[in-house]
Amino acid sequence: MQTLFWLLDKDSPEPDIINAAAKIIINGGLVAFPTETVYGLGANALDGRAVKKIFAAKGRPGDNPLILHVSDLDMVYRFAGEVSDKALILMKKFWPGPLALVLPGSSKIPKEVSAGLSTLAFRMPDHPVALALIRQVGVPIAAPSANLSGKPSPTTAGHTYSDLKGKIEAVLDGGPSGMGVESTVLDLTREIPVILRPGGVTLEQLRALVGRVDLDSSITNPEEAIEQPRSPGMKYRHYAPEAPVILIEGAEEKVTAEIKRLLEDYGKEGKIVGVLCREGNQDKYPGSVCISAGSYQDFSSVAAALYNALRQFDQTGVEVILAEGVEPTGLGLAVANRLRRAAKKIVYLA
Repeated sequence: MQTLFWLLDKDSPEPDIINAAAKIIINGGLVAFPTETVYGLGANALDGRAVKKIFAAKGRPGDNPLILHVSDLDMVYRFAGEVSDKALILMKKFWPGPLALVLPGSSKIPKEVSAGLSTLAFRMPDHPVALALIRQVGVPIAAPSANLSGKPSPTTAGHTYSDLKGKIEAVLDGGPSGMGVESTVLDLTREIPVILRPGGVTLEQLRALVGRVDLDSSITNPEEAIEQPRSPGMKYRHYAPEAPVILIEGAEEKVTAEIKRLLEDYGKEGKIVGVLCREGNQDKYPGSVCISAGSYQDFSSVAAALYNALRQFDQTGVEVILAEGVEPTGLGLAVANRLRRAAKKIVYLA
């Protein structure tokens, strides 16, 4: 299959390109498109056969549900089983933006989207290209991240094209994703809302608006066994580069000392070692391939740089990656979650 690559004006996407991409989706094909979080791989959410193609192209497990991307609130009311007052408050505050809301499902959406669950997740992306595409299609677009399953999510069209060339019909290039990590997924089908996946809307922001919000236990315990994930990013290893990642969490001084110790041990074995570190720490790890993930004083910079940094290691030939942990507060909770999901091993330093 030939994969078309279209470059668009991010702020004023060309109608002819949007129309051509929408026709592909309407006719059952797959199109990758930019959002403010990461690039998404979209199919017509009302076409179960098209949705199945997403799983095939990505190599995605069939029990991992998808998020419905909408362009207006009317789409939510048309395709959700119920929209609560709390959901409406959250949509008016954070949409368009990086918040997906899990609501009661509807028989109008095929089971392939929800992976057989009775719920559906809805999100309105904050990106002109994404919104124009959804409007032109006229129905929700089901979309996970536009990468091979398990790899770091794509924050550029080039990442997507590298992963999925020949597997999908088209890629829309609307520039780099600004946020860099996926949306927060909030389950509103329980009495107390629960974050299933942390993302661009923080726990603190949600609590300030609607009161008590809990974290799913899988966020703080990534090794927890989950039979049926209720959201993307819960069950499977995600976001991982080719080399295994060892994540070291704890106070900065202890983390630095442990990484230096591990570097010495791996050096004796003749291994090429990568280090994912905070800005300003590159000189602390001589003899390694050290890549900065941004300033740990500004987690938005880390979120924006994280996946690209992990992908850079694939080009260096490193055999193992040592990663400095992130304080799981604010947006740091989302970054810490992604690192924990990417890690083959986590070292907790008291």
